[in-house]
Amino acid sequence: QVQLVESGGGSVQAGGSLRLSCAAYGYSVSSNCMAWFRQAPGKEREGVAAIYTGGSSPYYADSVKGRFTISQDNAKNTVYLQMNSLLPEDTAMYYCAADWNTCGSTWYWRGRYNYWGQGTQVTVSS
Repeated sequence: QVQLVESGGGSVQAGGSLRLSCAAYGYSVSSNCMAWFRQAPGKEREGVAAIYTGGSSPYYADSVKGRFTISQDNAKNTVYLQMNSLLPEDTAMYYCAADWNTCGSTWYWRGRYNYWGQGTQVTVSS
């Protein structure tokens, strides 16, 4: 059974940092598109970042470029999202997602992902 388990969320003040982790069980993250999405109350789920773990440049939403970094550790079957210079508008539930294919220009389409985690809450106060 495939499981994606997120962790690392919490409450921080604006300007702070958090590192989210997504550990995969029953599923190898190598050579797949792994992504982070987020959903704020009353808003649609949006793509934040994605990486093809077989080796390519990552993708980022414009709103997080230069502040967030997605990375992988294939040996630990884990994908990370380092979030720096956090803003109150980054407050959301963050979800990890996995797709068997490469990422490409459609990395931010929710419907293409085969598996989702349960989410981890990030709250940024001003």
